Amino acid sequence: MKKQIQKKVEKSMEFKKYYLSEFQLHDGEVFITFNIVAIDTSKNEITVAISNRGRISVATYDLLTDSNGFLYFEYGIDYEKININDFEGVK
Repeated sequence: MKKQIQKKVEKSMEFKKYYLSEFQLHDGEVFITFNIVAIDTSKNEITVAISNRGRISVATYDLLTDSNGFLYFEYGIDYEKININDFEGVK
């Protein structure tokens, strides 16, 4: 049990560097801004704050892995692939 808890803590610390990191997606008209709020590897979920046309919402998406082992989630009706490695720290 102790080893499982330690591994979970190590895994969550690995993603701590992404907290509040930002990514902007241009949808053809405006930029949509995403900020990472949480990554839950035990549930394979990512929670992001989304700023879209003056509205801010918080949503949770399934965290997926591509063929190269990179983590991403899909957004919108076109299932736009957003790689978490594309997020940058806020300055």
